[in-house]
Amino acid sequence: MKLGFVSDSLGGLPLDEMLGHAERMGVSGIEVNTCGWSTAPHFDLGMMLGNASAQAEFKAKFADRGLEIISLNANGNPLHPTDPAQGVGLKDTIRVAGEMGITTVCTMSGLPAGSATDTMPNWVVSSWPPETQAILRYQWEDRLIPFWTEIAALARDNGVERIALELHGNQCVYNVPSLLKLRNAIGPVVGANLDPSHLMWMGADPLIAAEALGDAIYHVHAKDTFLNAPVQAVTSLLENGTLMDIPARSWSYITLGFGHGEEWWRQFCYRLKMAGYDGWLSIEHEDVLLNSLEGLEKSVALLQGVMPVAASDFKPQAI
Repeated sequence: MKLGFVSDSLGGLPLDEMLGHAERMGVSGIEVNTCGWSTAPHFDLGMMLGNASAQAEFKAKFADRGLEIISLNANGNPLHPTDPAQGVGLKDTIRVAGEMGITTVCTMSGLPAGSATDTMPNWVVSSWPPETQAILRYQWEDRLIPFWTEIAALARDNGVERIALELHGNQCVYNVPSLLKLRNAIGPVVGANLDPSHLMWMGADPLIAAEALGDAIYHVHAKDTFLNAPVQAVTSLLENGTLMDIPARSWSYITLGFGHGEEWWRQFCYRLKMAGYDGWLSIEHEDVLLNSLEGLEKSVALLQGVMPVAASDFKPQAI
C-alpha cells in the first residue's frame, strides 16, 4: 500500500507549501481536489483543461519532490437538479485527467430530486411511506443509470480506467449494495472509494464492507469518525446539527486514532489486503477541533505504523 492525502486537508496553504509538507512527512502522493464542494485552491480546472503547458508545470512540481498525483477528486453532486455546473465539473475533471495521464477519478454518485418537478435533492433512507419507492425508481431508472452510462463512455474515451465513488450519505450510492447495484448496471469502470468514516456513522462495519466489495475497491479514503455515545443515545446517528459543534453532535469526523484506535486501523489495513486491495490510503483530514497540519501529521504517523508496504514473501519451509 502507498500513503498520501487529499489536497484540501491543507487547503489553506499554497500548493508549494502543501507539497513541501507532504515531502517532509514522507507520504508518496497527493489526491487533488478539482471542483464541486471544494474551492479547489490548488487546481484551476478551467485553466488546466486543454492546457498542456500548465499541466506539465503542475506535474513537475510533484515529480520534483518525488510525489505522485494519486487521483483527481470532483467531490460534488453531479446530479443536482438546479446546479448543472457540478456535473460539468465532473466531466471536465475526467477530460483533464485523461490529458494528464491520470487514470483514477474520485467523485460521488450524485443525488437527483425525487421527481421531475422537484428542485432539491432527495435522499431516501427508509422503505415507508410508499412514495419512497416511486422516488427511488425515478432516481435510479430515469436519472442515475442514464447519467452514469454517459459518464462511463466519457471515461473510456479519455483513458480514465477507474471512477471511484465515495460511499457517502446524501448520495444514491452510499453503501455496499447501492455501489454494487450501480456497478452491475454500468460496468467495471465504476468502483468504490471506501471511506470508513461514512460507514461508521451510518452504522455499517467498514471491515466487513471491505471484504464484501473485494475487487470493486478502487480507492480508499482514510478518515475517522468520533461516535458520541451520550448524544447518540437520545438523538440517534441521524444527525443534522452544525459540523462545527462536536460536543452537541452524535458523530463527527475526527483525526485518525481519536475515534478508532491504532488496533482498529491495523485491522482495516489487513482487511483491505484480505480483499485484494494494495493501493492508496489517502488521508482526508476534516477535524474541526485540531489544527489541520497537526491532525494530518498525527494521521500520517498512525498509518505509517500500521499499513503494510512490502510485498508478502512468506512460504512454508519444505520439511
